[in-house]
Amino acid sequence: MGGTLYVVGTPIGNMGDLSERARDTLARADLVAAEDTRRTGSMLARLGVRARMVSFFDGNERERVPELLEALRGGSDVALVSDAGMPSVSDPGYRLVAACAEAGVPVDVVPGPSAAIAALVVSGLPMDRFVVEGFLPRSGRARAGRLAAVVAEPRTVVLFESPRRVARTLADLLASGADPDRRVVVARELTKLHQEVLRGRLDDLARDLAGRDLKGEVALVVEGAAGGPESAQGLDDAVRIAAAEVAAGARKRDAARAAAARTGIPSARIYEALVAAG
Repeated sequence: MGGTLYVVGTPIGNMGDLSERARDTLARADLVAAEDTRRTGSMLARLGVRARMVSFFDGNERERVPELLEALRGGSDVALVSDAGMPSVSDPGYRLVAACAEAGVPVDVVPGPSAAIAALVVSGLPMDRFVVEGFLPRSGRARAGRLAAVVAEPRTVVLFESPRRVARTLADLLASGADPDRRVVVARELTKLHQEVLRGRLDDLARDLAGRDLKGEVALVVEGAAGGPESAQGLDDAVRIAAAEVAAGARKRDAARAAAARTGIPSARIYEALVAAG
């Protein structure tokens, strides 16, 4: 019989958050695939667990997947862990899970802490609909495009950011057209000794943090755009405009661009909705 891939959540700061099931799974695994073998090795040593480890991070994820699939097919149980939190949530892992699902290899999840969920819960912002954007591109058109998407997003948005770039990101959101009154929460060092949660209006926090030297892991939680162009009605209108362009003979991508120019909704979102509508 083949082995099982266990996707294991690990603490984002406080080791007391590691579940008994996670401890048992890591102790029983034949192989631990870790984003950083040094950090995971240190955690396992504190638990008194000796395990064979292999590195599994963004840079080698593609090449490691076939190796781990071979081990799983050979009967080895593999535990997948990231530096902290849940693998695949802004961390490596989804390619391996997808490959296992396609190959018929059993996948089990050992739920644990998640920085994104922890930040959402402590933020006090609406959680009925949210999106995790992870880290923004650092510069160029890619960053500008993602900032524009965040500004237009009606759902609560979770971003991860370097403490050195938090003030810049808040300022860039303002420069990209975000409402200065939009509520933002800066959650720093969650579950750790120096945990700090700052709440306020976007322009106030941007100003207050401009000269402050933050340290540690930071998550930004941004209130969704109220009545912005990314509302369901706005997107529906944009898709109708694009559909009319297609009916007149335009290609779908060109139609999406034309509708974006008229509505302010990102063309990529219009195109996706147009394709989904057939």
